[in-house]
Amino acid sequence: MASDDDANAAAEAQEGENWRRKGKHDKPKPWDDDPTIDRWTVEKFDPSWNEGGLLEVSSFSTLFPQYREKYLQDAWPIVKGALKEFGISCELNLVEGSMTVSTTRKTRDPYIILKARDVIKLLSRSVPAPQAIKVLNDEMNCDIIKIGSIIRNKERFVKRRERLLGPNLSTLKAIEILTGCYILVQGNTVAAMGSFKGLKQVRRVAEDCIKNIKHPVYHIKELLIKRELAKNPALATESWDRFLPNFKKKNVKQKKPNTKEKKQYTPFPPPQQPSKIDLELESGEYFMSDKKKSAKKWQEKLDKQSEKSEEKKRKREAAFVPPKENTQSIKTANDNNEIADITKSLKKKAKKFRNSEAQENVKIESYVASNEESLSKKKRKPSSM
Repeated sequence: MASDDDANAAAEAQEGENWRRKGKHDKPKPWDDDPTIDRWTVEKFDPSWNEGGLLEVSSFSTLFPQYREKYLQDAWPIVKGALKEFGISCELNLVEGSMTVSTTRKTRDPYIILKARDVIKLLSRSVPAPQAIKVLNDEMNCDIIKIGSIIRNKERFVKRRERLLGPNLSTLKAIEILTGCYILVQGNTVAAMGSFKGLKQVRRVAEDCIKNIKHPVYHIKELLIKRELAKNPALATESWDRFLPNFKKKNVKQKKPNTKEKKQYTPFPPPQQPSKIDLELESGEYFMSDKKKSAKKWQEKLDKQSEKSEEKKRKREAAFVPPKENTQSIKTANDNNEIADITKSLKKKAKKFRNSEAQENVKIESYVASNEESLSKKKRKPSSM
């Protein structure tokens, strides 16, 4: 009997240890390896899952700017009708300038109140009511990016916000197409609606643009390359860093602050500057009468006026002073002309000299020939006799 009791006690102790063991429910389930089950899909909420409703009333409220008052007044019936389908009550307070959403007894989905809070946030940030209502769907999420507090300088902030929009909103449209999100830039915030992946990309693009880390165009190039790489299943398990462009930031050289050179430290104080009376005593003006002092001041004033008038006259006359002619170029041109004339005259003289030499040679030859003929005739005459 004792041995059986000991065995039972040991079994109970082992069971107690197993019961206290961490992760006792981590056991293989029969549906773990089922290929038909997709664990990433978000199932649509079924009201039968929570037939009892909610125990406590949850509510959220947000303020809206005055310029949105008229639009919200017109679009409130659409918002009210959309929230009523999910059992959410909404209230528009024009006196306080606030919107409030709260749960009711008919509310079954406990998460829908957070979606309703996002709706009123988007409405206050100038998102149209038909677009804001889409957040109530399970597939749609929203993110409001605060960009106003990133940079203090207002002019820089406005320039970088325009950079995010692009010419004719072309940059914003490209980001919307590539990320699959709806984006609205309003004031100091960027409201985005879409999937979690797209919202993450939009936040990164907006913050990098306002912080001046990377231009939105470079992000668009990266997103285009990633979209093309995603189509290739062979690259699903590989790193895409070798395909993505590496943009280097070029720092613009800024003006160096004018730092004053530190003077050499001396324990002695600087010499005392002479006062106005001391200066008057040195110049002798102290002992002059008031009449002479005023006459001296008047004379100094006239001298200054005359100097200024002369300077102005010189400036006016400077416009009528003819520019200096370039005499060197004229001299060189004249010299060239003289050299050309000399060469022409020398050529003519040389030609004449050649012609005269030729004529002289011809005369000599003719003279020699005539003499030879006369001698031959003389020789022939005595033979005939």
